[in-house]
Amino acid sequence: MTHQPATESDLCAIVADARAKKTPLAIEGGGTRAGLGRPSQTADTVSMRGLDGIVFYEPAEMVICARAGTPLETIETLLAERNQILPFEPPDHRRLYGSSGAPTIGAIAACNFSGSRRISVGAARDSLIGVRFVNGAGEAIKSGGRVMKNVTGLDLVKLSAGAHGTLGALTEVTFKLLPRPETSATLVLDGLDDARAITALSQALGSPFEVSGAAHLPAGVGGDRARTLLRIENFAASVAYRVDELRKLLGGGAVLDETASRALWREVSECAFFAAPDQRAIWRISTAPSRAPDLVRLVQRTGAVAHFYDWGGGLVWLAVEATSDARAKDVRAAVAVTGGHATLVRAPDEVRAHTQVFQPLSDPLMKLTRSVKASIDPDGILNPGRMYAGI
Repeated sequence: MTHQPATESDLCAIVADARAKKTPLAIEGGGTRAGLGRPSQTADTVSMRGLDGIVFYEPAEMVICARAGTPLETIETLLAERNQILPFEPPDHRRLYGSSGAPTIGAIAACNFSGSRRISVGAARDSLIGVRFVNGAGEAIKSGGRVMKNVTGLDLVKLSAGAHGTLGALTEVTFKLLPRPETSATLVLDGLDDARAITALSQALGSPFEVSGAAHLPAGVGGDRARTLLRIENFAASVAYRVDELRKLLGGGAVLDETASRALWREVSECAFFAAPDQRAIWRISTAPSRAPDLVRLVQRTGAVAHFYDWGGGLVWLAVEATSDARAKDVRAAVAVTGGHATLVRAPDEVRAHTQVFQPLSDPLMKLTRSVKASIDPDGILNPGRMYAGI
């Protein structure tokens, strides 16, 4: 059965009734990323699409609050009218998952989805300043607000970002905003191997030229030649000066104009290069940029891998064959050597059902995770098992 509440009160009643009947609930936004996380262990679904609309938008304060089911496109269109943006460049993964529907702002917050600009402005979590959600007892909870505040006890705003709906069903989210850059350009360095590319990215990010995107595409990923990408954004005169200074620093490179730059960074943020063939499993790994090439080499020793880097090398995307465990053993072994966190973001249901999709937790962290879950969702009815079995 699928429930579609129209109000927060409706949702409270649905959750309270489910708790009384001990019926686990799957929480769904636009349904565009149903293949993320472990397969649902629920019979009933709550669709948040009925909770739609802007609660308030204050352009002068650069703050927006929207109901969780509001399509991301609606919000970005509204912000564009005032030349403002969600800072963290939220990605649209419909091509990656082969899905339809519309991504929602609540799902962006719940999954902490962040694009390439994260390297300069932080993740979705860093821009999220307020939430309302319904906990596992059917109670409406409010945390945060229109401004950043000091927090004592559990920071429910930050806990909600990246919890994938396991701690509560978000009903409203409040984000701080940034002005839209007047223009952008991308410096492209051709033919670098992974190690030299990461060195160049690190040089650029350590410079005073305010790089807002830093990625490396090896040969075969989006083109025949390896490309190292550095994005500069802001006022046109500033962009022109900073691109020129970066070219001097790094020894040349071609420059993409704004139109080409925007299109390319959308491909990077959305991992569009690995959308097809859709039979491949996709891993998303956070690690130290200096260790990223080593990580890739370790996984390559045990089989074929397609890969590229974002966030200056701190984010590694891997595409591998969708074997019985999507080569989880190889990936986890490599991460154990280099450090970092690996998430299986796409694989068949049967693979995700018996593979640890998210980075395995140490015993103390697992104990803490269970404790936090029990304090907010005491009967474990909200997205049970979505992130970790039994939670």
